[in-house]
Amino acid sequence: MVAIIGAGTFSIVIVLSILIICGLPLGELTMGGQYKIFPKKLRIILVTQLILQIFFVVIILQMGGFIPLWFSKNVTKIICIVMAVYLSVNTVMNFISNSKKEKYIMTPLSFVSAICFWITAL
Repeated sequence: MVAIIGAGTFSIVIVLSILIICGLPLGELTMGGQYKIFPKKLRIILVTQLILQIFFVVIILQMGGFIPLWFSKNVTKIICIVMAVYLSVNTVMNFISNSKKEKYIMTPLSFVSAICFWITAL
């Protein structure tokens, strides 16, 4: 069940990423709120990030036993732990952001996702 919550919470981040890539004025939710609308060159980077985000949703669902493993259980667990560490650091970075939107919206999403990745991995 925790894997489903983690995948769902992280999927909200994926939807927000898609909206930012499409040019909606949601850039204040990321990168310290530097941009209201992301420049086109940075949106290309976000597409790469989006692919990774989708991959990590698959990983947590695999680790939770909801979909078949692509890799061995040990490799999937390591990937899940790496993502948990990343999301833990990301939570801190979001919390200290100058952007209030990033702080109050992205921090809880990142925190819940991190906890879910940790619990699922361990």
